[in-house]
This record gives sequence, structure tokens and C-alpha cells, in this order.
Amino acid sequence: MMKLTQKFSLGFFFILMIYSCKPNYDPIVVSTEDFHLSVDRVIDAMVHDIFSPPVASRVFVYPNIAAYEIIAQNDSMYQSLEKQIEHLGAIPKAGKNKSINHSLSALIAHIDLSRQLIFSEDKIKGFRDSLYTKWENINPVEFENSREYGLQVSEFIANWMNNDNYPQTRTMPKFRVDSEDESRWQPTPPSYMDGLEPHWNKIRPFILDSAAQFKPTPPPSFSMEKTSLFYKELQEVYDISERITKKGDESEEIAIAQFWDCNPYVSITRGHLMFAVKKITPGAHWIGITKIASKKDNANYSKTVFAYTKTSIALADAFISCWDEKYRSNLVRPETLINTYFNDEWKPILQTPPFPEYTSGHSVVSGAASVVLTSIFGENFDFIDNSEVPYGLKERSYSTFSEAADEAAISRMYGGIHYRSAVEIGVEQGRKIGKLVVNQLNMIQ
Repeated sequence: MMKLTQKFSLGFFFILMIYSCKPNYDPIVVSTEDFHLSVDRVIDAMVHDIFSPPVASRVFVYPNIAAYEIIAQNDSMYQSLEKQIEHLGAIPKAGKNKSINHSLSALIAHIDLSRQLIFSEDKIKGFRDSLYTKWENINPVEFENSREYGLQVSEFIANWMNNDNYPQTRTMPKFRVDSEDESRWQPTPPSYMDGLEPHWNKIRPFILDSAAQFKPTPPPSFSMEKTSLFYKELQEVYDISERITKKGDESEEIAIAQFWDCNPYVSITRGHLMFAVKKITPGAHWIGITKIASKKDNANYSKTVFAYTKTSIALADAFISCWDEKYRSNLVRPETLINTYFNDEWKPILQTPPFPEYTSGHSVVSGAASVVLTSIFGENFDFIDNSEVPYGLKERSYSTFSEAADEAAISRMYGGIHYRSAVEIGVEQGRKIGKLVVNQLNMIQ
């Protein structure tokens, strides 16, 4: 009996030794800062690759949705976008028998889908690989399970994304310029580029029932009669430019115009040398404001992903709506007419972007984003916007998101690239889109 007891004790001792030798891994902690850094890497890559504003909005929205849908699987406060976005089905479910860190899976899905949407993949891969090494060293089992699930959701969202008509628009014909009609858009100096994304209204929207759901009233009828509304708006652009240019560096209007420029490709010509200055897009500026608001609010991981996702959906639909009107009205830019009728040496403070004038893209997307951000962070949410500091511009302060949107809109007149109707009607067009997104998406339980 004694020998049997000793054998049992010895066996139990060996089993205990085996289990005690197994590594005791800590759980992986993914912070909101990790997600912000992932978004920052995407913006850096887009600036490097010179993505156009509409295309950039697509790069933001799908990775955010992938991350959000994973969070909604595990956080009871948030509700899936399945069927709320009519054409979005249910993402794959996480395996019940595996230890999956949903925050980690969400970030991995965001990184992987972002990598697929940009050209300079190495900029994303380097960031990804450094995180993978860190996470694998902390807890290899949790990391591998979470990575597998994140990539599974990334693949699902990528398949859904690839049916949004974007690939088809890559092979559609260039925009044909009507050079016989002076009311129509003409390519502008210094690069005289073709019309950008003339088929963007064919991209599948997220919440809009069609690109034309919020079709704005037409712009003032083209007329070079001095008594016409159109002529008065053209004259106003010229007069504002002349007045604020005389102020030079002291001009607040010029500071506002430059702060909201957000032209991803500004062509500079010096003698025989031509080069580009790269900047963020207007959508990226509002994604930057989303980051600023989330940090000031001390938003947790889930709320941060939620804020990015809802804002990027509004931005994406805003670009579809705006570009639908741009190529419908096909209105000439102020620069073309001012050079013809007022002053052939005049240049706008900002470089005129390569697409028709009406409505103002900055105004539409700013209106949409401001409504969504207000719904998330509150009506009187003041903030300091430092989004343009990396581009050598001073930060600016706002008491509300609406105030920032109004300033973004009027900046286009100060910059000499839009008429008043385009900015005032444009920002209201955007606010209608923002309200639709707020009212239609029930993302919080």
C-alpha cells in the first residue's frame, strides 16, 4: 500500500512539473493608440502615393468597417452594420473554441485591408511586421488565433468591396472636354490635367439610395452679363482675391485657405523644373479631426473604431454625391473666366483642382463629417485642429465641428477656386448626407 502511494505521488509530481514548465503568457493588450497609428500609416502611404480625394475616401472606409464589424461581434454596446448597409452581409463568426482577442483581430483586419488598397505596401508591411513580432512574443497562441480571424474578416470585406464598381471605373473613358462652350469646365494651369474621376457616381454608395439622392439645385445660370447672379459671383471671387492678397502674410483669409487646401498634388513650376508638393486629402483632414476628437474624449478602443467608421462612411457617400453633381453641371472654374475676362495674369491663391466646379467637394464632405462627429462627441465639442502642422501650417481652434465645416467651405472662396453657391449649397448638401448616416445607422445598442 505504501509503495502504491509513493508511485502515485511520484507520478503526480512529474505531471505537475510538466505543466509548471509550460510558458505562462500574458494576454495581448491592444490600445487605441495602436489603432490611431494604423490610420496614420494609411494616411502617410496615401500622401506618398498621391491618391485623389474620392479614391482616398474608399481607402479609409473599408478597413474601418472591417475593424468595426469585429468589434461589434464582441462588444454588446455596438451593433453590426449587417443589412443596415443594404448590401453588406454577416462577417464570419469567431471560433468559440479559440482564444481570440477581438481588438487585436480588428486591428489586423484594418492593417491587412489597408495594405491591399494602397500602392506602397511596404509602408504598411513594415508597421505590421513590427507589431506582429511584438504580439507573437507576448502570446503566440492568442496572436495566431486572432490573426487568423482578422485575416478571415479582411478577406470577406475585400470580396464585398470588389463588387462596388471601382474596378470597372478604372477602364472607363476619360472625360471629354467641351471646348466650344465656355460655361463648361476646362483643364486649368499649370498641369492642365484631365478631369479627375468622372465616373465616381457609379461607385456603389453605402447609405445613399443612389448618387443623386441629394441632388442639389443647379448653379446660377451661366451668363457674362454684369447684372447676372453668375457674373456677380465670379466678380466676388476676383474681388476677394485682390483684397486679401494685398494684406499678404497678415491675411486671416489666406491662412484659412491654406489650412484647408488639402490638395494631394500641387504642381510647382520653377523655370524648366516641375515638381509636386504632396498633402493630405480633405477626407484625410476630417479623419485627422476624428482622431483629435477621440483622443480629447478619451474614447475607448471600441468607440474610437466606431467614430472612424461612421465618419468614413459619411465621407465616402459625400464624395459619391458631390462627384455626381460635378460632372452633371460641368461648370467652369473661376480661374478660366477671370483669365479670359478680367486679368490674364491672375492666379488663385490655391491651385485649382482638376475637376468641374459645382458643388465644392470640401464643402460637401466637411458638412457630412461635421454632422456625424457632432452626433458622436456632442454639439459644443471644442478642439484644436493640428492636422496640417506636418505640412508647415499652424493649428487652428474651433468651438464646434459645424464651425470647422463652415470655415472649410468658405476657404474655397478665399482660395479663389469656387463661387459662393458651390460652397454654401455644397455644405448643406453634405449636412443632408451626414443626417442620413446618423439617422439610418443604428450602431449603438
